[in-house]
Amino acid sequence: MPDALPLSGPRLLERFRALDDFLLAHQDLWRPRPFNFLQLPWEARHPELAAWLRRRSLDDAEAAHNHPEQLAAPAPFDALAAASLVLSETGALPAVARDAAPERFAVDVPGRKWQQIRHFASRLQFATPPAHWLDWCAGKGHLGRALAHDGTPLTCLEYDAELVAAGQALSDRLQLAAEHRLQDVLAADAADQLDARHTPLALHACGELHVRLLQLASAAGCRQLAVAPCCYNRIDSEDYRPLSVAARASPLQLSRDDLRLPLSETVTASARVRRQRDQSMARRLAFDLLQRELRGVDAYLPVPSLPLAWLQKDFADYCRDLAALKDLPSPAPRDWQALEARGWQRLAEVRNLELPRALFRRPLELWLLLDRALYLEEQGYQVRLGRFCAPQLTPRNHLLLAERVTHTRCG
Repeated sequence: MPDALPLSGPRLLERFRALDDFLLAHQDLWRPRPFNFLQLPWEARHPELAAWLRRRSLDDAEAAHNHPEQLAAPAPFDALAAASLVLSETGALPAVARDAAPERFAVDVPGRKWQQIRHFASRLQFATPPAHWLDWCAGKGHLGRALAHDGTPLTCLEYDAELVAAGQALSDRLQLAAEHRLQDVLAADAADQLDARHTPLALHACGELHVRLLQLASAAGCRQLAVAPCCYNRIDSEDYRPLSVAARASPLQLSRDDLRLPLSETVTASARVRRQRDQSMARRLAFDLLQRELRGVDAYLPVPSLPLAWLQKDFADYCRDLAALKDLPSPAPRDWQALEARGWQRLAEVRNLELPRALFRRPLELWLLLDRALYLEEQGYQVRLGRFCAPQLTPRNHLLLAERVTHTRCG
């Protein structure tokens, strides 16, 4: 089977419509979060699948987490997995022959981030060579410097004054034509920072930040831009506001909580972080059983994120303190060890029951990416959407390349 190609032209809208139909048809499987339910709404319709998943261990769930489509589970899992694979398929953007930044540019850059930058930079293929890079939400400007090493001017926009100063010092040390500016990109005056000569770049700018770039760059007449979105849920409203005509016309309405689904895949966390995450979730699930009893209400109760120090508490103290935090009655003495064990059992069940939902991580993310791609097309850009690196390097491995191409007439 030949490798898939990046999406462009009519295929952008075709794929969007297919994904829209898929997501709408199976909302009951991907919207409910297993963490919030003792029994998921879809389990009554698919009892064999539900029972099979509930029998599996936490290790089983962990093994399938990154590739749920490979799991040999009862129907309708196999059909959904096959559809998810087809609908999520995108090709890798071709690498461009470009002089890589010297290794001294990697100083102070975490290794994984530097690899992401190099892959991102190697995919920036435009019909017209960029005249001035603009690094959006730049941090210290590592991405911009990796491209400006050939002498192309660079402007970096960043909200954190310390990062602006540190980035300028690094650029000055490398004798680059770079200016690092303090700028809140969500502020009204951010539009003043862009003009038609700029080629804006954003590697993993979150939510509103990258959407703001698409809007301002389009309005400023930027000929080109390159954006790898991240953290779609970081928006300033409870519900998602679609960008493109097609997405605005869709019956699919997304909440901020829905937008967290694409981010639920974990590939870069250390073993220590995973252990802490598991312990925290098991305790929260055990407390969920307790709070239902204390309130006399069989429903999930949201609790705030807790400092890691809470994991050092004795489990009984953890529950008593969390009950107090939520203004619940103090729990009576009980077999705390048994309750904590039930939390771990629930964690195994929850992780396995998340696997059908995980089949929709990529389809939903691609729907969101295509909303952005179609919006850019509406602004007069030719758009390509494809992968710039392997998902093992970052799950947010899709890149939008947009360019306004001016056609000249002969004669």
